[in-house]
Amino acid sequence: MLWTYFIGKHIAKNSSAAPKRARHFLILGVTGNLGTLAYFKYFNFGLENLNSILELLGAEPFASWNIILPIGVSFYIFQATSYLIDVYRNDAPPAKNFWDLSAFIALFPQLIAGPILRYKDVAAQFNVRSHSWEMFSEGATRFMLGFCKKVLIADAVAPLVTMTFSYSEPGFTGAWLGALAYTLQLYFDFSAYSDMAIGLGLMMGFRFMENFNHPYISQSITAFWQRWHISLSRWLRDYLYIPLGGNRKGVRRTYINLSLVMLLGGLWHGASWTFVLWGVWHGSLLVLERFLACPQRWHTLPAWLSVPRTFLLIVTGWVMFRAESIAQAFDIYRAMFSFEGFTLGETVAWQVSGFSITMFMLGYLLVFTVPWLQTKLKSSSRTLHSPLLASAQLIILPLFVLATMRLSAQAFSPFLYFQF
Repeated sequence: MLWTYFIGKHIAKNSSAAPKRARHFLILGVTGNLGTLAYFKYFNFGLENLNSILELLGAEPFASWNIILPIGVSFYIFQATSYLIDVYRNDAPPAKNFWDLSAFIALFPQLIAGPILRYKDVAAQFNVRSHSWEMFSEGATRFMLGFCKKVLIADAVAPLVTMTFSYSEPGFTGAWLGALAYTLQLYFDFSAYSDMAIGLGLMMGFRFMENFNHPYISQSITAFWQRWHISLSRWLRDYLYIPLGGNRKGVRRTYINLSLVMLLGGLWHGASWTFVLWGVWHGSLLVLERFLACPQRWHTLPAWLSVPRTFLLIVTGWVMFRAESIAQAFDIYRAMFSFEGFTLGETVAWQVSGFSITMFMLGYLLVFTVPWLQTKLKSSSRTLHSPLLASAQLIILPLFVLATMRLSAQAFSPFLYFQF
């Protein structure tokens, strides 16, 4: 916070009179922030890969350092970095004092796992905010909705994921069950945190941006990244993709920029080659979609075909994202596409509970029917759907009580994105 505040002051002071000097301060500030992230998150990853090379050469490897990763470090480093860049671009006013910037970086509802905020979007709200019972009620309802999604669905299907990724040979059915369960778990876990953060913000008078927009009904990977973790997608677009040239420097450069941004996006999630390959997977798909966008090469599929196709590609990528190693990911892939083991083995079947399967089916029912239902409600008259909305809000309270009781009876289950 201190580093970003004082560097930001120097950038703002020199932006008009000495732009070259302001640019030097920007480079210094961004380097300092990203260097902090690199040390805490990637130092040992780099050291492990260096040691692998040294061992191949017969040299003595270095000892690993005991570095403790600060929780949520990626999110507040990105917020601090975006502040410096926005001040340099004159897209945001510099913080009036240290406390304003501290409140922005350490705003507790979304500090640990997003949404990633921009200072220009919330700066005015630190000085003037509206408070009302309606806004507090909206926030409380949103918070309870996220809490129920986390406890009743994400945590309920988590054993199915653990079961699959704990066995080297889960079989065809077990592998697909685990992959689909993780796809569901990650969405309901992360979107639940975003709901709770947005809800807490509303209860205090802040309005944060939406972070998810039904990503699993996307008809392309490009659309998926416009709907999934929206705050990160926009950050990568505005601070990486566009500065690299975006799509303004020719087709080949566009492909390189897309691939590089997604590779870095994968690495942002964690210091592991599985995250790197997940980023490469999505980068390659984005490039392929851009290449095939030419009418002579591509015929647009109807939604009932393009949605399952995109969803299959997403699920395939999540396997690499979840796996603890590349070898484990390929073990799962072999099982998924081997068409062997259509029944769950005894070592797996006894761990599959009826509650987990019920929540699994309910989760996917919600994933694919809620967007359709919302569209229908928006197209209907207000007097028709207001009672339905009121009834839905009333249902949330008993579900929240049920989720609270279940949480008190189960083991501690942190949000998945705390590790990023």
